[in-house]
Amino acid sequence: MNFFLDENFPKTAALLLESQGHAVYDIRGTDKEGLSDADIFEICRKQRAIFLTTDRDFFHTVHFIAKPHYGIIVIALPKPNAKHIIERLEWWLANFKDEDSSNICFLLYENRCQIFR
Repeated sequence: MNFFLDENFPKTAALLLESQGHAVYDIRGTDKEGLSDADIFEICRKQRAIFLTTDRDFFHTVHFIAKPHYGIIVIALPKPNAKHIIERLEWWLANFKDEDSSNICFLLYENRCQIFR
C-alpha cells in the first residue's frame, strides 16, 4: 500500500509503515511543504496513496468533495501525541489493511472507529 503523511502526522509513522513493506510519501522538507490542504491532497491522489492526518477537515469536507481518492485516515484524539497516534494507526493496520479503502474515510477516535463511504 501507499501512504501519504500529512504535515501534522508523526514522522515515526513512516518507520512503522515501511517496516511492513508499505511505501510512504512525506512532503516535509521539500518545496511543497506548506501547500493548501487541497493541493496536498491532490499530490496524495497522484501518488495513489491513503492519506494519514489528524486534521478533521479531511473528514468533514475533503472526503466529500475530493472523490475519487484512495482513502483517508483521520486520527482524532482529545490529547494527541505521537505514541497514541501510532497506536491508532497500528490498530487500523491490524483491522483494515486488507480492505479496499478507495473513497472511504476512517475516523479513528480513542476507542472507536467511524467509517464514511
